[in-house]
Amino acid sequence: MPSHSDTVSKVSFGVFEADLQTGELWKAGRRVKLQSQPFRVLTCLIERAGEVVSRDELQQQVWGPDTVVDFDHSIGTAVNKIRDALGDTADNPRFVETLAKRGYRFIAPVAIRTAALETGISGERYVSDTIDAQAVLVVPRTADAESTSTHQDLPVQAATVTSPKLGVWVVAACLGAVLVGIGGFYAGSRRPGPLPRIERLTRTDWIAPGTPATESLPASATDGLRIFIPVISGGRSVLAQVDVRTGEVQKLPLPSEISSPTLGDLSPDGSTLLLRNHLSPESEQPLWTFSTGGGTALRLANVIAHDATWMPDGKRVLYAAGNRLFISRLEDGTSTPFATLPGRAFWLRWSPDGNILRFTLMDPVDHTLGLWETSRDGRSLRPILSSWTKPSSECCGIWTGDGKYFVFQSDRGGSSDLWRLDGKKIVNPVRVTNGPLSFAGPVTSRIGHRIYFQGVETQSLLQRYDEGRREFVSAPGFLSDANRIEYSRDRQWVTWTDLQGRQWRAKSDGTELIQLTPDSLQVFHAHWSPDGKKLALMAREPGKAWQIYTVAADGGTLEQPLHENRNAADPSWSDDGQSIVFGRIPDIMGKEDGPRALQILDLRTHKQTQLPGSEGLFSPRWSPDGRYIAAISLDQRKLLLFDVATRSWRTLADTTVADPVWASDSKAIFFHASSADMQPIYRASISDGQLEQIANLSDFSGGDTEDYFFCGLTIDNIPIVRSRTGTGDLYTVDLDSQ
Repeated sequence: MPSHSDTVSKVSFGVFEADLQTGELWKAGRRVKLQSQPFRVLTCLIERAGEVVSRDELQQQVWGPDTVVDFDHSIGTAVNKIRDALGDTADNPRFVETLAKRGYRFIAPVAIRTAALETGISGERYVSDTIDAQAVLVVPRTADAESTSTHQDLPVQAATVTSPKLGVWVVAACLGAVLVGIGGFYAGSRRPGPLPRIERLTRTDWIAPGTPATESLPASATDGLRIFIPVISGGRSVLAQVDVRTGEVQKLPLPSEISSPTLGDLSPDGSTLLLRNHLSPESEQPLWTFSTGGGTALRLANVIAHDATWMPDGKRVLYAAGNRLFISRLEDGTSTPFATLPGRAFWLRWSPDGNILRFTLMDPVDHTLGLWETSRDGRSLRPILSSWTKPSSECCGIWTGDGKYFVFQSDRGGSSDLWRLDGKKIVNPVRVTNGPLSFAGPVTSRIGHRIYFQGVETQSLLQRYDEGRREFVSAPGFLSDANRIEYSRDRQWVTWTDLQGRQWRAKSDGTELIQLTPDSLQVFHAHWSPDGKKLALMAREPGKAWQIYTVAADGGTLEQPLHENRNAADPSWSDDGQSIVFGRIPDIMGKEDGPRALQILDLRTHKQTQLPGSEGLFSPRWSPDGRYIAAISLDQRKLLLFDVATRSWRTLADTTVADPVWASDSKAIFFHASSADMQPIYRASISDGQLEQIANLSDFSGGDTEDYFFCGLTIDNIPIVRSRTGTGDLYTVDLDSQ
């Protein structure tokens, strides 16, 4: 049988597009590297989507009968590379399914890319149950499909093929779409019918993803014509509007009073935005109203909050401060209590009839997210879907205009997808999206059941600063997945936290690599002991508070020198290795009750002593020579220095501060002014406090870096950063198309 790639060039599946003639694979508009041989295997599987392709058939089609290789190994390697490129797994496949002793099957819906498919909102349609407009399909039930219990209850569609050139190809493609379109759904959520058509609305990569770990949820709102949403510009989040017809993105001209806006909600009549001016990392901020038509901003009197929404009457505002909800009247600024909650409320949304308030509850200790609801009088408070995931990870729900659906996001396995509840039900959610991007931040159109949401895949690159070239260049390859890095005092070893939160250790040249922590433990960062024999970690188990752990540099049992039912953070060693200084987490990682000051823990006696004058400080770093302890104010506006001998504090830098790192000789400390324009990295001299700017956002080549964060220093005290080159775009789907 001739290859159908001779007649069909481009196909799409999920957010991927493959050009079968050029051998190119694209994901959400970005090129994905895949070697030629794995691509040929992928082509064979796509051409027979929905069918089992045996290893012998792959051998014949890819390698030919006269090639002598270890086919089992070669085919397995090729399939693994395909899965890596697609972000797929063998245990929970979305694209390539392995059938033991039988072969492989491509299980995602496949669509031929023709002019008929390129007329969506932005010229691209991703998850599609539509094939070439001139090809009407016959889909027979195959024996293989009937023998597979996962798919045996799916309906069969029948019609007549009128396009002989594409007939066999589209039959196979549609077979894959119909028979296995729901194969990746979780148990209990499978249902007949095609997957919904997900269309890409914007093509900028500017959309700013939220970070729930720092109390930042990606809120958006729409007046029916525009979507108001945060975007990244110059390394900072700004507010923009997106045309729902064309996908055009325009920054919203806001007055100087709101230079760092965070979106709360849009008024019921669509005329006024409710904003917070997030000038500092403090969680509670002033509230402002701003007309979508422009003009001046008005501050709500006597209101400081971490989130807010309009009341259904449009004359009052419901806001969250601490673990309480209040109602503020716009006419006189009077606030009255509404409800007391067992956590901090975000993403407050009323049902269309105004009878039910649903919101996201964040626990500042165990960092879980959950959906809750209460009645219009603030009573009858209860969680919904409380045992659906463990630990709970549901958030950011929104009602459709008629109340028929409630759409929310849920994080499972590190990837976020959208689900819906029918009406006011609180059980049996139905999946709306199934990756491979993380989908989040839903907003519904005011009429009908179309929803808009973010599709996020943050692409990042580890880089070090080259002083001679005055630009950032690639860091060593074995550290490519590193997130936070520290070298041992003797410069012989390096440890790092990877993007999945695991801790690793290796020689400085990458040899003798070992994983120090289990996959179940999420590590924020780690620091070497002075003798290089141990590491102190800030880490946590799922659904629990951040804690301090120690582990031998050669691996072994994790130990907890401190046992508290609250968050402990940033452990840093004394120069003799007998004590650790630590602090508490800042507001943006979860505002807890109780005092926040720096503590010194004696590892021999386990006795704690509060560092004098350290109230309101966090992120301590003990200097290598033991003379100083650096720390940051909770609002991240000051870098302070404690002299251990004189037991006194002084301000070293008065600017935005994040991620301080000591130079190896203790004569300077580096930090990232992450909230300042162009996000400079500074070197602060300990002797005289002089600040030297080392690098900033303009030092990245290519011009496509959105922002970055400071990961650590090289052996030679050169900054290492992780730059982000892609954030997200807006996508849309009509819930009635399911």
